[in-house]
This record gives sequence, structure tokens and C-alpha cells, in this order.
Amino acid sequence: MTTGPSGGVAASRLAEERKSWRKDHPFGFVAKPEAAADGSTNMFRWKCSIPGKEGTLWEGGLFPLTLDFSADYPAKPPSVYFPRDFYHPNVFTQGHVCLSIINPEKGWRPSITVKQILLGVQALLSEPNIDDLANVCYEVYKKDRKKYDRLVREQTQRYASDKQL
Repeated sequence: MTTGPSGGVAASRLAEERKSWRKDHPFGFVAKPEAAADGSTNMFRWKCSIPGKEGTLWEGGLFPLTLDFSADYPAKPPSVYFPRDFYHPNVFTQGHVCLSIINPEKGWRPSITVKQILLGVQALLSEPNIDDLANVCYEVYKKDRKKYDRLVREQTQRYASDKQL
């Protein structure tokens, strides 16, 4: 049984997204609807994990991310967030990701897929957008790069596990 907000178009699109993801997704990524204690599947909340890109400070980490879809999806983008206090210039303290492709006033289009969102977030990790800052860690990124790099490596070590889901 599937649970979540009512919304025929959203539910249909999410079912298509899930089917497409199962057939073809980037290596190391995980994205699946949340399972409830009663065995039902909540198609409107996906638990994901994003691997850090090779050759970056994020390499070796598997970072947990949640996608919350509304009944208005795909007309409206999902809410996308990391755990609270995730260390990145484009992630708010509460964990919400600041990325143009999931911003309804900037780059969101209904044709954007879960796969594109996750790849966009992965790219954002190692390539912060200095024009769309979400928190003060950008000051460290800009003024003390060694400290920023050390803090990112420490965070990557905390997430150096495939047991996030």
C-alpha cells in the first residue's frame, strides 16, 4: 500500500520516477520511498544517499538526503534537505538545500527528475554556489580555506558509511 498526500498526478509521476530509478541510476546513489512501520510505502518522502565525488574533499562519504514531495509535484519542486547542521555554504542550518534547480523562482521545471536533483546536489557539494549562500560557513570557505577543508573532511569521515538508510 502507498501512503502520502493525495494527488493523482504527483503519485503517478513518483511511481514513474521510482520505476525509472530502479532501471537506471548513478553508481553509489540510493533513492527510495520511505517505508512506514506498518509496511506501507510513502511515495511522497524519499530517503536518499549521495556519494561524494571522487577526487574531492567529499570522496568516501555517503551523505543522507531526504526529498519531500507535495501533492502539487511536479508543478512544485520537492523540499530537499540534509540532516540538521550539515556543513556546506549552500545548506541552511535546518538542512534545507539551496540549489537553483529546486527553487520554484529560479530553475525549477516540472521535467526535472529525481536523478537530476541528486546529481545536482552531488555537484553542489564540491562546487559551492557563492552567489546563493545559505549560512555563515561561507565565511570560513572564503577566508580560511584550510579550516573549511578540515571541517569538510571531518564531516565526510562522519558519513563514511553505507549504513545511512
